[in-house]
Amino acid sequence: MKAICFNFEIHQPFRLKRYRFFDIGNDHYYYDDFADDDIVTRIAHQSYIPAAETLLRMIEEHKGQFKVSFSISGVAIEQLQQYVPEFIDLLKKLAATRCVEFVAQPYAHSLASLTDPDEFRQQMEVACAQIKDLFGLKATVARNTEFIYDDDIAPQLAAMGFKGVLTEGAKHILGWKSPDYVYTAASAPKLRLLLRNAKLSEDISVRFSDSSWNEFPLTADKYMDWIASTPEDEQIVNLFLNLETFGDHQPASTGIFQFLEALPRFAAEKGISFVTPSEAISKIKPVGDLSVVHPISGADEARDTSAWLGNDLQNEAFRKLYSVAERVRLCDDRRLKQDWWYLQAADHFYFMSTKSMADGAAHSMFSPYETPFQAFTNYMNVLADFIVRVEEQYPLSIENEELNALLTTIRNQAKEIETLNKEVGSMRKNIEQYNVEHKLREPEAAAPEKKASKKAEKAPAKEKAPRKPRAKKADKDAEAKA
Repeated sequence: MKAICFNFEIHQPFRLKRYRFFDIGNDHYYYDDFADDDIVTRIAHQSYIPAAETLLRMIEEHKGQFKVSFSISGVAIEQLQQYVPEFIDLLKKLAATRCVEFVAQPYAHSLASLTDPDEFRQQMEVACAQIKDLFGLKATVARNTEFIYDDDIAPQLAAMGFKGVLTEGAKHILGWKSPDYVYTAASAPKLRLLLRNAKLSEDISVRFSDSSWNEFPLTADKYMDWIASTPEDEQIVNLFLNLETFGDHQPASTGIFQFLEALPRFAAEKGISFVTPSEAISKIKPVGDLSVVHPISGADEARDTSAWLGNDLQNEAFRKLYSVAERVRLCDDRRLKQDWWYLQAADHFYFMSTKSMADGAAHSMFSPYETPFQAFTNYMNVLADFIVRVEEQYPLSIENEELNALLTTIRNQAKEIETLNKEVGSMRKNIEQYNVEHKLREPEAAAPEKKASKKAEKAPAKEKAPRKPRAKKADKDAEAKA
């Protein structure tokens, strides 16, 4: 039986305020709180909340037969908790249905997987912990930032305990193959790959309201006919979308919510079910392995990483940012680490793209800057101040190897001191215990003597009878004669 696997992504970066060169060293707060509040609140009320309410109704109406999954960045959750906490409550209700799965992605929605395995692992671990704390669910499937994936990333995800990963069904990787199967990672045989069906996903996210499209208008029954008509042995259709598709990219006036709500009814008529990513991995047997030598993504026509690292501006900013990664991880400054995560968001690099034509239009549409060069300048000013703060913690004049050696020595000494303190504490306890026991034994040894003396004190002394005077011998003889 054919199945549909829905995954909805939610991500919002912390947007940077206009940060001038003269602010460097003087202003350590980098974010446009007003823009964050305005954008997140607006999108939540016109997209996230009505979409979540629709999905909740669909699950309840179809008694658990309709299932979906979400992938939410940690920085988005932070903003939603601050500005729209009612949406987090809706997500908790969805999680309680047990028909919703949460897929882990890097906490900062970063590009760390391309350059820093330690940072990538740490962000994935924090994301999993956040999902567990908020929704009470364990994440067993991953979705890297913007579907970025290659053969080097697969073993890292497998080592973290993930069973599967969502990524792009890129044509230049698949060739004649279809994305509508479960595959195995060539470099990590235990890791399963679920590939996005780009055509069917973008029919909803991009073309749904396009009146020039030859399939306009798109209806739920027509859409399910397309899925049902795919080859019979293709068991899984992966529809991976941004949740903003519903109500924001495709406004409510287009009928997008009614389209979504009608899907389960027409799917049931065609014998099509819905599964979560973990169910797809456990129930559907992989048809073969898939090797991805160079990183792929879900962005632009090229489906590579050029959306973020395609020009000199982006690569310079990227190199500069991660040059201090080791130092930031070593420090204990909570605010510095928070800024480190916020500055890693892939969006900052996306805004620096200089692509033209269709791809360039997409980049400029989402950018708050007038030009990519303005985005680069603003980011580098912020980054310059950030690096000054990092250098105050650990001077850049010290090489990473030397710094690591020094810090390792300090940590080892701290551990040794801690061990010695524990030994001293243990010895003190032993001495105290010995003293207590010794004091108890002394009274026991002295007890018999004390008892005897006490008995002697208590017993009254017996008075001796007075000795009678000895009678004279003559008297005794006289008495005998008488």
